[in-house]
Amino acid sequence: MTALAENLERLEEAIGRACRAAGRARGDVELMAVSKTYAAEKIVEAAELGLRLFGENRVQEFASKAAGVKEWRAGGSNAAADAPVLVHLIGHLQSNKAARAVEIFDAVDSVDSLKLAERLNEAAGRLGKKLPVLIEVKLSPEETKAGLAPESQAAAELLERLPDFENLQTRGLMTIAPWGVQQDVTRACFRSLREWRDKWAAEHGRLKLDVLSMGMSGDFAIAIEEGATRIRIGTALFGKRAPWTGDES
Repeated sequence: MTALAENLERLEEAIGRACRAAGRARGDVELMAVSKTYAAEKIVEAAELGLRLFGENRVQEFASKAAGVKEWRAGGSNAAADAPVLVHLIGHLQSNKAARAVEIFDAVDSVDSLKLAERLNEAAGRLGKKLPVLIEVKLSPEETKAGLAPESQAAAELLERLPDFENLQTRGLMTIAPWGVQQDVTRACFRSLREWRDKWAAEHGRLKLDVLSMGMSGDFAIAIEEGATRIRIGTALFGKRAPWTGDES
């Protein structure tokens, strides 16, 4: 058994325990393998183990390895025929890179401005594509965290306009908990995202907000307890990352 297979087995056991503790079915929680900084060969290895959903942080980085997973994404592999690999952009996206992102990703999980949504909608329209998106919500005081402040006018404007973008499919919300804090702070962050989702879903009936993407390698159990429908796991699967040395896009 490879190291990745062992890690996945341990991770699945931990996810199962967290789901049972929360009184939820394992099928209620989607596992996204965060493959940023890892080579295309690692994505293929993970796909061979049955993983189908991957998250990448940078347009340029994934563009450099997309060819290596092309067959799996197209469903060309026998193993992938019924369930091709999907790759989502989960990192911050500059609006001037929106067109390229629409070309190479299956979804963008980090929409944090009306301007970006407009650019994505235009680019998807040109490609005849319906692009699934998540709204990234900033619930941490850290300046390095991206996302919309939920009480901001910018968030209100985005929520109001999103249903009119016919080339975007709004699926839900995403957040990142603050680093190095007590568990009760992490829990409050995840609970807040769920509460904002419930509020916005009630106020904006034309938006579908089923997905709650929250929780990573160190805090996914808390996220599951607080209602996560998607957890984003990188180091617990692939091991310690090498730093990205390319462009920060």
